[in-house]
Amino acid sequence: MSRKNFGPLTGVQILDISTMIAAPFGATLLADLGAEVTKVELPNKGDTLRTVGPWKDGEPLRWPGLARNKKSITLNIHSEEGTAIFLKLIKDIDILIENFRPGTLEKWGLGYDVLKAVNPNLVMVRVSGYGQTGPYREKAGFGTPGTAFSGHTYLQGYPDRPPVSPSYSLLDYITGIYVAFAAVSALYHRDTHEEAQGQVVEMGLYESIFRMLEFLIAEYDQNDKVRGRSPGLAGHSSPAGTYETKDGKYVVLVCSTDSTFDRLAAAMERTDMLEDERYYTNAVRLQNDEEVQDIVREFIKGFTQKELQEKLDNFGVPVSPILSIEDIFNDPHYAARQNIVEVEHPRLGKVKVPNVVPNFSDTPGAIRYRAPELGEHNEEILVGKLGLSEAEMADLKAKGVI
Repeated sequence: MSRKNFGPLTGVQILDISTMIAAPFGATLLADLGAEVTKVELPNKGDTLRTVGPWKDGEPLRWPGLARNKKSITLNIHSEEGTAIFLKLIKDIDILIENFRPGTLEKWGLGYDVLKAVNPNLVMVRVSGYGQTGPYREKAGFGTPGTAFSGHTYLQGYPDRPPVSPSYSLLDYITGIYVAFAAVSALYHRDTHEEAQGQVVEMGLYESIFRMLEFLIAEYDQNDKVRGRSPGLAGHSSPAGTYETKDGKYVVLVCSTDSTFDRLAAAMERTDMLEDERYYTNAVRLQNDEEVQDIVREFIKGFTQKELQEKLDNFGVPVSPILSIEDIFNDPHYAARQNIVEVEHPRLGKVKVPNVVPNFSDTPGAIRYRAPELGEHNEEILVGKLGLSEAEMADLKAKGVI
């Protein structure tokens, strides 16, 4: 999709040598906001994400959304010729994003000390399963095991059943957000402080969700409590949870504050609860949560999902229908916000993907071009930017370097 780049990161040059989801997603977020991202992939193989489902007609359907706004070159960076080309590429790069196992780049002679000698301003963002230090640093790391290691999986599910892992790559996507956040933070420091140079920013996959579990950490530290599995918000708010409506559909309702419960009580015509010592504050409601839940369940069961939504919206009570992806495609709010857009695909024609977020009033990001074919930009970058000749390109291809 050709569109002039007005994103806030216009002019930032990024080299993405990572694979799969977490680190590449971070690079895509930066690309959505205008950064020029060159993705380096193995010749004749490419990013392993190209082989991950779901598929249609053999085409990976994650690829159009996760690799958009990037240019692809093929380069075997741990071959002698590939290393030399890689070091040439690094000279003009602001940010390098990688997710090899710790020690891999060093083994190839491409550790940060080597790269910084070529480009002192280089920011290097490193993601691995367990981080660059510690006894587990060399372990293989993927999102689902990392989620279990973080403490998150232990909380998910019902008390009488095994713990439940997220049904999609939650940890990887959250880590990708940290990757983008880390990259622009290091870049800001480099560009706004006198004599500042590039630096290394690194994290383990598990750390992105672990950072969000401060309640769990403080609770164990101060109360010696090991929180177990719960299918919803447990020990935080009452009422809170998933409820069935009269027409067999489901909603999520949460009263995180007493003022919210005040509005719910009014909607239920149960303002007597606001004077009842069992219900008048969140703290006492939590002690009598089952009674509260029974009252709320009975109330909600008396309305269809649509009727309930309208009623509680009128009272300012936070409630949402549980939407399927089909519901989302038909929802007017998603349409009004243009949350889903189409991108070109070389064989499928068009594919719908999430739009760019967040929205910038003066420097909006954009989907400037579709996800690349493997090595699609070899000539543009290796010939156009680095000045390799056609003969050199042919020789490198014959050797399997590109």
